[in-house]
Amino acid sequence: MADAKVIPFDEERPRRRPPRRVRVAPPAGEPVVQPVPEQGPETAEAAAEGAGGSGGPVGRPGDWDRRIAGGLAFLRRRITGEYEVDDFGYDKELTDQVLMSMMRPLFDKYFRVEVKGVENIPKEGGALIVSNHSGTLPLDGLMLQVAVHDHHPAERHLRLLAADLVFMLPVVNEIARKAGHTLACAEDAQRLLEAGELVGVMPEGFKGIGKPFRERYKLQRFGRGGFVSTALRARTPIVPCSIVGAEEIYPMVGNAKTLARLLGVPYFPVTPTFPWLGPLGMVPLPTKWTIQFGEPIPTEGFPAEAAEDPMLMFNLTDQVREQIQHTLYRLLVQRRSVFF
Repeated sequence: MADAKVIPFDEERPRRRPPRRVRVAPPAGEPVVQPVPEQGPETAEAAAEGAGGSGGPVGRPGDWDRRIAGGLAFLRRRITGEYEVDDFGYDKELTDQVLMSMMRPLFDKYFRVEVKGVENIPKEGGALIVSNHSGTLPLDGLMLQVAVHDHHPAERHLRLLAADLVFMLPVVNEIARKAGHTLACAEDAQRLLEAGELVGVMPEGFKGIGKPFRERYKLQRFGRGGFVSTALRARTPIVPCSIVGAEEIYPMVGNAKTLARLLGVPYFPVTPTFPWLGPLGMVPLPTKWTIQFGEPIPTEGFPAEAAEDPMLMFNLTDQVREQIQHTLYRLLVQRRSVFF
């Protein structure tokens, strides 16, 4: 402190006067050159953010650092096994980080899915979403998962009930379980509903996705109403869902039944492009989709023995089916084109 310089309170530091700007007119015939203002740290940062910030194609260096760090941390957890799966094999982190990211371009850019009525899905607690099924290949189930997660305010995850064939295929089996799919049986569905999960079921099954193109948007039989019985036991609401646009992605004009029996599959589709174009024929047509969730049908008001009443289950099943069918007809009348 002995070497410190003391400045009296009433004495001001000498201030640097700003340079005086003098405008000099250029000689005749020469262009006028405007001076470039000096950029301070804040101005330079704003310019960089505008040129390549989070909304631009380049992005700020900090954003890329965080993304790379997050990706490396994800890979480390994958390698070391430091991630969680539930009793059904569902891997939430893998679904959010990888599987959803792979399906999102199809949802947003290719099929341009429009989602309506998402407010009818409960913000919390169990609910059974019942939807029509179509498209030759079950892409509608995957798009339904993205619709629920990306458009619901709570970003809820949909646990789909899948057929036995899905879990018999070597690679598809593992991916389906990681994505939250489980076997379409009443016991698994009830466990998920009672645990507060959203469960998705498509009661038409193979009859829906394997029907010929001439029967598009005509709902097939909904089975014996087992999904209604499950919802009644778990006392969770039933949310009807209608999907328009999936019927036209693979127009099924024929079914090679002999080949299907040899391969052990329910049907072998023949479309205008498959199998004539080989693997290229498996590319779906870029149709415009609409997914609408209807008003939920409550079940908590029914007595405990209602799940054993076949007449009640038949009536509720028919009510859900009719609501989905009427919504399909209404959406078909409203759409301008198959592709727009």
